[in-house]
Amino acid sequence: MIKRFVLALAAFAALVVSLGAVKVAQIREMAAIPRDMPPAAITSIRAETAVWRPTINAIATLAPVEGVTLAADADGTVVRIAVENGASVQAGDVLIELDTSVETAQLAAAGARQAIARLDRDRATELRAKNTISQAELDAATARVNQAEADVAALQALLNKKVIRAPFGGRVGIRMVNVGQYVGRGARLLPLQRLDPMFVDFSIPQRHLPELLVGQTVRVQVDAYADRSFSGKLTAINPGVDPDSRNIAVQATVSNSEDLLRAGMFARAEIELPENAPVVVLPATAIAYASYGNSVFVIETMKDADGKEYLGVRQQFVRLGPARGDQIAILSGVKPGEEVATSGVFKLRNGLKIQVNNRVQPANNPAPRPQNT
Repeated sequence: MIKRFVLALAAFAALVVSLGAVKVAQIREMAAIPRDMPPAAITSIRAETAVWRPTINAIATLAPVEGVTLAADADGTVVRIAVENGASVQAGDVLIELDTSVETAQLAAAGARQAIARLDRDRATELRAKNTISQAELDAATARVNQAEADVAALQALLNKKVIRAPFGGRVGIRMVNVGQYVGRGARLLPLQRLDPMFVDFSIPQRHLPELLVGQTVRVQVDAYADRSFSGKLTAINPGVDPDSRNIAVQATVSNSEDLLRAGMFARAEIELPENAPVVVLPATAIAYASYGNSVFVIETMKDADGKEYLGVRQQFVRLGPARGDQIAILSGVKPGEEVATSGVFKLRNGLKIQVNNRVQPANNPAPRPQNT
């Protein structure tokens, strides 16, 4: 029994050893066959220098230089609306009139009392010159004149308040009242804004404060006129920094002589700084972003283990600068004239064999104009 078991075990061991020998031979045969990886297809570009004027970019809101919602300064009924919605007006133009019939009658009565008081004063002056009346009587007559004149002035001021005039030239909006409507003091009547020039309000991080100067050129773009840029000047820098956001509020002024801009518009503001900085520029697609550092792949002629030359890539870590459109500035790591891979960087590694095909290039426009924008 034991002899059979030993023979069976020896036969099984011989079978395993023979199968292992066959497998090892197969593996060695496969390893002997050359298995070169096909070259990775990529696009490339030669790094070039460009002079970029440094800028500070921010999201802005347009505001009128002068803007107000006119309100009633006295109670009354609207009897006349002198302007149409959206009309242009000059300073002092009548916009809305309230009913003044009662005040007009009161003013006439006060005028009559003023005339009588003046006659009484004149007579008292003559009589005092003849020493017929006392000085106290003349003073009383003079006081009555002053009181009557004050009553006339007060009624005239009330009448003026019931005629709403434009405090400055500009464009009125959509009125909020109608003829025949009774309005109380403080009721909103219609908006008025002066739209030329326009304020551009925005905030920037406090780290840029040393770079700001009143008078710097500011360029503004709005979505309504995407193909245009409106130029202005930086006119005000807030003296304090917002303690919540650590941003500082600034204001620019731009011309709006064509009446294209409107208050409340969303805008993009760009402050031009004085220094011109030459930088190496590459398409943003050439950057391999990583938590341990950003890099590009420089294309070079390399040698394999047998000394045979081939076209490969070398990973080069870089320091990135500002971006403009499809381009990004390289502050260090790439020299002008070096050929850099611009697509397929996610599949590249140091020493990998590559094949360059530049028939279709990735976007590389500093001011792209995407469709449907």
